[in-house]
Amino acid sequence: MHATFSSYLLFGGAGLVGMATCRRIARRLSPRTVVVASLSMTESEAAVADLRAEYPDVEWIPEGGNLFVPAEFAFLGRGEIIGDPARRAAMLDFTFGSFDKAYESNHLVQLILKYKPNAIVDCVNTATGISYQDVFEGTANLRADLAAYKESDGGPVEDFDIDLEKGLMSQAMPQIIRHVRLLHRSTTEAEVSVYVKVGTTGTGGMGLNIPYTHSEDRPSRTLLAKNAVAFSHTGLLFLLARTPGAPAVKEIKPAAMIGYKGVEVRTIKGRDGKPTPLYAPRKVDAGGLSQLETQQDPGGYDATGQHLKLTVVNTGENGVFAKGEFGAITAVAQMEFVTPEEIAHRIVMELTGGNTGNDVIAALDGAVMTSSYRAGQLRGVAMKDLTRLEDKHGTPSVALGQLGPPELSKLLFEAWLIRDGYGDRLLGCVEDADGEVIRPDEMADRLARRIETREVGQQAVSIGIPILLPDGTSFLRGPVIKVPEIKGRDKVAELSDPSALDKWARRGWIDLRPSNMAVWQGRFRKMATARQELATHGSAAVSLQTYLPVGLKIGDVVAWIFNNEFAGYRIK
Repeated sequence: MHATFSSYLLFGGAGLVGMATCRRIARRLSPRTVVVASLSMTESEAAVADLRAEYPDVEWIPEGGNLFVPAEFAFLGRGEIIGDPARRAAMLDFTFGSFDKAYESNHLVQLILKYKPNAIVDCVNTATGISYQDVFEGTANLRADLAAYKESDGGPVEDFDIDLEKGLMSQAMPQIIRHVRLLHRSTTEAEVSVYVKVGTTGTGGMGLNIPYTHSEDRPSRTLLAKNAVAFSHTGLLFLLARTPGAPAVKEIKPAAMIGYKGVEVRTIKGRDGKPTPLYAPRKVDAGGLSQLETQQDPGGYDATGQHLKLTVVNTGENGVFAKGEFGAITAVAQMEFVTPEEIAHRIVMELTGGNTGNDVIAALDGAVMTSSYRAGQLRGVAMKDLTRLEDKHGTPSVALGQLGPPELSKLLFEAWLIRDGYGDRLLGCVEDADGEVIRPDEMADRLARRIETREVGQQAVSIGIPILLPDGTSFLRGPVIKVPEIKGRDKVAELSDPSALDKWARRGWIDLRPSNMAVWQGRFRKMATARQELATHGSAAVSLQTYLPVGLKIGDVVAWIFNNEFAGYRIK
């Protein structure tokens, strides 16, 4: 497999696992081009300088920037983004607004489409980046704002709008969902062959009893949020791996601390990036305190004039640890650790088609229960019972609109109307019993006349499915319309554009225009042709294009449309 791969894109390529993977790809796979992308362009350029010296026959390209934001924000810190009202508004729109707009602006998408690599290895700690925005801190601030609002009897609360926007921006699920959807479209458009994700368990393989925490809680809520995001990410990648046209998807998920890069003596910096000053301890009598301030002005303390400087082990993305910390976390039965070179070895094996046994997606494929022969037999029984009760009740059972999308209901209702108007012969609406071709406008008029006397019309509009009549401008409706779908309080859609009705009809309106009747006739011709080939060629003729039932079965007809027109079929 790897002989066909000449270009690679490594996200997080300048990190510990990324660099080990770059080196192994260069040694084992003879790549032409490797793009090394990191959050910091400086880090990427430094990594590429080392790699060029070691492997001069490979074209190494540095790239930088935050993958989870619009390209215009890619080199801004989180504080610079959330501290600016216009940028906060843009980020909220990026996460919750139009997907197409987000796709056009996203830095991840732009890098993938720029290089169109054969394979992508993603070593970015996605779960950490998203979960450590700390929805719990944001929620605490909002609760305080709400309490202040109540105490002031609805008066203004300082920074309420800022806290609200920050709270919305810290929600993990919308971010990880958008990220994977952007990844899906961009890798499909760029025709990427393989995507390998280096994921995380969130707790280094330990359980709820993990003793390492980032707060007073044990286990830390933020740490558990990281675990939740990590496995939500895995679930979304599981879906991506089952999507037609998407790359082959694999995930290597180390369940131990990853380390290490080296040992050194360094000045320790705080979260603000500044060296940590050393202070002389001050004695305090707790008996005279009514409250304890957790932060005070450093100017009131005696500084030694020196900075905290220790011998540490550098574990890359996991940070630096003092000797005692490293000894505790890597001890037997604690988190222990795995080397980046071991992870890189598994990555390259998966890239070359090897079965490492460490691909989480493959493991899930082997563990999930799939459809069964028994269920297939019972499907026929259930369908017969449904038909019997439907006939006894005297009311057609077409769609409730709860399965969604509205397009499913629309297609089911249209298929039912065609069968009602022309019988269950597959080509009944294409040509009459004498072989005369039925014109689309005749078909449209016939179905429009019949729907006015059928209870199905009442059912459709009652569940939010309007009926566009043959003239293309008038329609039948009920009190609720599902398409267009409008979020928020305002449920009014603009109808000034003449193309709006056409777009809505495709997405979820019963469409009785002649143009749509012609589309249905074309579908039935294809089904009939494939059905005939099945009879003459047996199992060799079975494919997604094959329509299996004898006669017009509305559920199977719509399933055929999903298979052949929407790429809405399972591949595993």
